[in-house]
Amino acid sequence: MNKHQESTGRSGEQQITLRGPADLADALPYLMGFYPNDSVVMVALHGGRGRFGGRLRLGIPQAPGEWGPVADQLAECLVSESERREGKPDAIVLFLCQDSPDGSGGRSAMERLRPFAQRLRTACGALDVPVLEALCISDGRYWSYCCPDTRCCPDEGNPLALPGTTVMAAAATYAGVHVRGTLRDMEDRLRPWQVPAAAAAQEQALDRAGPVLLPRLLDERARRQVAVETLGLARTLMDRLAKARPAPPALADAGDDQLVGSDEAAAVILGLQDRDTRDKAAVWMEGPEAQSALRLWRALARRCVGPYGEHAAAPLTLAGWVSWSTGDEPGARVALSLALRADPGYTFAQLLHRACNEGLDPEALRRCLREAAAEEPGSGPEALEASAGSADRTGDRAADRTGVPLRVRKVRSLPRKGRREGRAPRRSAAERGEASHGPNRPRAAAPRRPGEARRYGSRTSRTRR
Repeated sequence: MNKHQESTGRSGEQQITLRGPADLADALPYLMGFYPNDSVVMVALHGGRGRFGGRLRLGIPQAPGEWGPVADQLAECLVSESERREGKPDAIVLFLCQDSPDGSGGRSAMERLRPFAQRLRTACGALDVPVLEALCISDGRYWSYCCPDTRCCPDEGNPLALPGTTVMAAAATYAGVHVRGTLRDMEDRLRPWQVPAAAAAQEQALDRAGPVLLPRLLDERARRQVAVETLGLARTLMDRLAKARPAPPALADAGDDQLVGSDEAAAVILGLQDRDTRDKAAVWMEGPEAQSALRLWRALARRCVGPYGEHAAAPLTLAGWVSWSTGDEPGARVALSLALRADPGYTFAQLLHRACNEGLDPEALRRCLREAAAEEPGSGPEALEASAGSADRTGDRAADRTGVPLRVRKVRSLPRKGRREGRAPRRSAAERGEASHGPNRPRAAAPRRPGEARRYGSRTSRTRR
């Protein structure tokens, strides 16, 4: 076993010394806020005492052919970001977390991932940053890729400590740090429904709402009235959720789902595809209404079923924003990652994800949204309703600020007869891309399909992304 110490805090803060692989494996969920299954995690260490610095997580690529390029990119990303924020790391700790897919045991998973661990170590070494420890965590056991001593690191691995029984667990509890289950559990709360009957009913509701809302969203004056209706209905649903009797955590999501009707969910989901409306909904970010808003955005994300998967980017981004704004950084990262998985080019999610990962203070954006709500006519549902008849004047003001008048691109015709309304062929993962840093893509109010339209316009508020 490699003897070394890592401090979990800066000088002046409460510090815990971790001695070897067992303590590192136990500390991982507290560092991340959840158990990162199916993930590679890299943590930067700084100083002679090995203070934890930046960290990053990525799902383990399924194809071994991708391991080399991914390892180079991860090492470069962690080192460069650490240099920019805290200085070049003195060392790095690696974690490869993946259970055996067929129940054959953790050792088989460990051996399968060994080349990936070696490639990560080589990539870090090429940047003059040594890997102090590389662990595989699988099926309740851990292995060290760096320790050849079978007396402390046997072939069958070592069992993980029972949750809540270690010094790290006690210190985390004292500090108010909670582990929110596994990454898979957190993602399941935001994924579309899988029950066929419920998913089919919700898809039909979205199919019905799309042809009704799409023409209105393409008309500037009618679009503002749709925003009034969308935000008003969202507020009604938030109030309904807030008044409901609290349910146990395991039943909370199911209870919220029962309080939101299929047609109601469809109307809000499609209305949020307008970026201005989404930005106005983002003001529900603090105080008593934040929790109700978060519950609603999660419920709506679960309703983006079938071909409407990309529409989940809007409610997922709002869920990530509210989580970050209220101090739940692990929950924010998970929601924003899923938003980018739904739509890699969703700019607001890209910006929030990067800001959250860089440890920025969300107060700057909160202040910006407060100012926009106070200054902009129509920044809140009540003010928006009062000014719904002044779309022309608002467009003129937006043109004065941006120098670009609002415009609508020529639209394509509706689907041909015989094609089911509201449906679109799914794009492949390769067509969607795994990551994107391109320009913002305005979204239509119904699934994109041959013969469909989308609205293009200039930015009309400082918070629009």
